[in-house]
Amino acid sequence: MRRALLAITGLAAGTTALVVLKGAPGASQVAQNLPAGVPVGTPGEIGPATPGTAPDRTTVTTRPTGRPDATASRTPGAGRTTTGGAGSSGTRSTQAAPRTTSAAPKSTTRKITGPVVATEFGNVQVQITVSGSKIVNAVALELPQGGQSDLRSNRVDDAYSGTSGIVVRQQSANLDTISQATATSNGYKQSLQAALDRAR
Repeated sequence: MRRALLAITGLAAGTTALVVLKGAPGASQVAQNLPAGVPVGTPGEIGPATPGTAPDRTTVTTRPTGRPDATASRTPGAGRTTTGGAGSSGTRSTQAAPRTTSAAPKSTTRKITGPVVATEFGNVQVQITVSGSKIVNAVALELPQGGQSDLRSNRVDDAYSGTSGIVVRQQSANLDTISQATATSNGYKQSLQAALDRAR
């Protein structure tokens, strides 16, 4: 008898718990049809379940989500960068191409005068014109004069001097001595060598 009573009591308690957990008939169907954001509860929380039952005034109904906040302010063109154009106040940054200047090279042509060299027939002095490191002309500024000296000086000057003389062709003071004008030739070469030394 006691076992039967315990069994009946347990069955009744389980049935009551099942009914409470499941809720009223149609509650799950109502929860499925509710829009998102509406709290799901017992019919008494949302509205009157039975005629004559007043709705719960403490229930707070929330609006469905998915609509932008009305207080949010949107600035047109926010996040956009203007790079200029008609009627635009934006700044445009342009990188200028490097400017190349081609100045004319300075003239490297120089005139170097050698010292006066005294010989037994008279003084000899030579001036050379150098462009860069190249001899382009040679001129005898002073040569022995008078009598046979004029003849010797003319032979030395004609052979060594000028833009097409031996000095320009040889580009040095290592010159062959002019026949019958040894002293004048040696004086010319000495003055020339000193001028070349000054040019370096």
